[in-house]
Amino acid sequence: MIDKGRGLIMNRSIRTDLALEANELFIKQSAVNADQSSGHPPGVEVENDGTEDIKITRVRVTTLMGEDSIGKPMGNYITLEIPRLRENDQDLVEDSSREFAKELQKLVNLGKNSTVLVVGLGNWNVTPDALGPKVVSSLMVTRHLLEYVPEQVDDGVRPVCAVAPGVLGITGIETGEIIKGIVDKIKPELIIAIDALASRKTERMSTTIQIADTGISPGSGVGNKRMELSKTTMGVPVIAVGVPTVVEAATIANDAIDLAMDSLIKHATKGTEFYNMLNEIDRNEKHMLIREVLEPYVGNLIVTPKEIDDIIERISKVIANGINIALHEGITLNDVNRYVH
Repeated sequence: MIDKGRGLIMNRSIRTDLALEANELFIKQSAVNADQSSGHPPGVEVENDGTEDIKITRVRVTTLMGEDSIGKPMGNYITLEIPRLRENDQDLVEDSSREFAKELQKLVNLGKNSTVLVVGLGNWNVTPDALGPKVVSSLMVTRHLLEYVPEQVDDGVRPVCAVAPGVLGITGIETGEIIKGIVDKIKPELIIAIDALASRKTERMSTTIQIADTGISPGSGVGNKRMELSKTTMGVPVIAVGVPTVVEAATIANDAIDLAMDSLIKHATKGTEFYNMLNEIDRNEKHMLIREVLEPYVGNLIVTPKEIDDIIERISKVIANGINIALHEGITLNDVNRYVH
């Protein structure tokens, strides 16, 4: 959708939970609109960093105009793209954990004894949605140790507690209500919520981690938003960690057609009727048409990689170890095994 009044381009037809992709969509759309100049939208700052193996992109939304442009609340969004994470490379897994910890620490501002609540969102019975519970199972949970056996705890270890509350269909209780009850009881200074996300690019599935300080809506990855977890609803800062584990079938079909069209345009003669016809196709309308065509046959089909079991196991370790390193001063990967059972 193009808002001529403010000169913004807003696309709500393609689902993505990644601020990085929302910004890419803006740039792509602005490049094909005569009244728009290419580049990042107003109120959105982007910084690129990292290496070939671990590419880091920091997106910062600073204004309401930036919010409207990419459809993401004001705040910080840090994305780690790790293309080879699907490979069974232990060195890369450990390097990824350390890089994740460094980026997470940039958003964490806590005292030495501040309590942190880690929430593993999702349904542990559905593998693509089991990332949150898997991360919780590999965390250094230390709040009870500091309370009952403090002499056995290393210096620099912060009180951390964790919960995997399940989903509404299992518990009959809104996840946000469960978390709010826990927060009111234990009064943490920070919540870290982990959930599965949706991406608009298949190559980013299970190889990309997003960290955001704007909170999260459980179930948003499959278009089933529940009560959001944010500072507004919880009363304490919420850092959201997400990994895209699914993509819409309509998005895969749309991207395949886009690639074919781009190839045809590249080899077509400029100025010909065929060239002009391809350039004039509205790609947003095309995506909506694909969804309408597929809907009667497959519904809102969500697709995930066939090796998702191994992927979730591997990436949950990356996130859990990254959180362990980030929250506990002086703790290394070798120390984690002493606390994780």
